[in-house]
Amino acid sequence: MSKLKKTLWIILALLVVILGIFIYGKYYFTYSEGYRAGLLQKFSHKGNFFKTYEGELILSSIESNKNATIASEKFYFSVPDKRIAEQLMKLEGSNVALHYTEKHGVLIWRGETTYLVDSVKVR
Repeated sequence: MSKLKKTLWIILALLVVILGIFIYGKYYFTYSEGYRAGLLQKFSHKGNFFKTYEGELILSSIESNKNATIASEKFYFSVPDKRIAEQLMKLEGSNVALHYTEKHGVLIWRGETTYLVDSVKVR
């Protein structure tokens, strides 16, 4: 009977280690990081149970001579740090450069997107 218990404990330990590796890889491992620059169109503090900071950046590839973006796409991001969020609230409508890290998964208390912004610069 003790050999069976020992085998079950080893299997349980391996399952815990595998689960830990999976959770780390899915939610904490940084898949990519970089910078995105554009017009900070929208920034808000929202959520039903967990209030998170969410933003929308317009990335323009072509600018007209009237300072309007012609060909653009949107970059949706989350901000887990309140200090960075307060900076972004003041910069809404400005051209900014954001440094982000991308995770494989989303934790509901950290934000709605896999892109997490950790610094901001005014352009």
